[in-house]
Amino acid sequence: MTLPIPDASSPNTRDRLGRPLRDLRISVTDRCNFRCVYCMPKEKFGSDHQFLERSALLSFEEIARVTRIFKTHGVEKIRLTGGEPLVRRNVEQLVKLLADIPGLDLTLTTNGSLLAKKAQALRDAGLKRITVSLDSMDDAVFKAMNDVDFPVAKVIEGIDAAAAAGFDPIKVNMVVKRGLNEHSILPMARFFRERGHILRFIEFMDVGATNGWRLDDVISAREIVDIISREMPLEPADPNYTGEVAERWRYKDGSGEIGVIASVTQAFCRNCTRARISTEGQLYTCLFATSGHDLRSLLRGGASDDELSAAIGKVWTARADRYSEIRGEHTMPLKKIEMSYIGG
Repeated sequence: MTLPIPDASSPNTRDRLGRPLRDLRISVTDRCNFRCVYCMPKEKFGSDHQFLERSALLSFEEIARVTRIFKTHGVEKIRLTGGEPLVRRNVEQLVKLLADIPGLDLTLTTNGSLLAKKAQALRDAGLKRITVSLDSMDDAVFKAMNDVDFPVAKVIEGIDAAAAAGFDPIKVNMVVKRGLNEHSILPMARFFRERGHILRFIEFMDVGATNGWRLDDVISAREIVDIISREMPLEPADPNYTGEVAERWRYKDGSGEIGVIASVTQAFCRNCTRARISTEGQLYTCLFATSGHDLRSLLRGGASDDELSAAIGKVWTARADRYSEIRGEHTMPLKKIEMSYIGG
């Protein structure tokens, strides 16, 4: 049964399935210095790929303005993504603008390649939390996955710099793909358990249309938990908040926790509170969306804050996305946006 559509100007704006708007993910660039096989494969994103012109990107001031408006609709958490957000010049200036907006949990996801140079500046600018993507402790496996010959040691250097700058805890995301890096599950778990960082395993997802996704390549969250628990026993832990993406598991000996993100085998659409803004200001209401809603034209066309707010409210209250719950043959052929364009 479809729920009544509430007033779009309400600070508790809800979609057609009754889900509030709580999280906003903002892609600050479509560029990345990696060519990960599950995100930006070289076959699609080669040397001749045309990225967006700088003028097409939302400015830091435009991002801050739209963030303040989203906050009036109930947004509490902002995550900066890309592409790789740290390749956006002076991104710490954007962090400072957003950190000055009261009442927001501000975080950023990075591949870690530039983090050793940027960690302290990000912390000084007001970034509260950070997540680093790393798919293996094995150099050969990791280099095969990032496809630019980038070594594990440089990512660890970035993680250590973030810890030294005061980020605590640090979360590490590992995408697991069968036949590629499943043998890295245990070494990753051992390493980050010892370091005291929270490792989160992500099922290989069918985001976009360029990563060659097949269901057979998915290592399920249940398999991952079983692999780890046989050596380091785990028990379920309560979520930190309603709508948390990662299912939490803690080590029974009290030595830390892991998370598993199971959008393929255990869809969590019914609790999804996330909206996404692309680099050039398209608003998307689902990671698996096929089209967005143009906010940049409003931002640059003289729209007032009230008009922008009404447009955002109208989009969210019409939202009924639940792709992962209905994933099947009839949904697979859809031309979905790429992860590199919208962020994870």
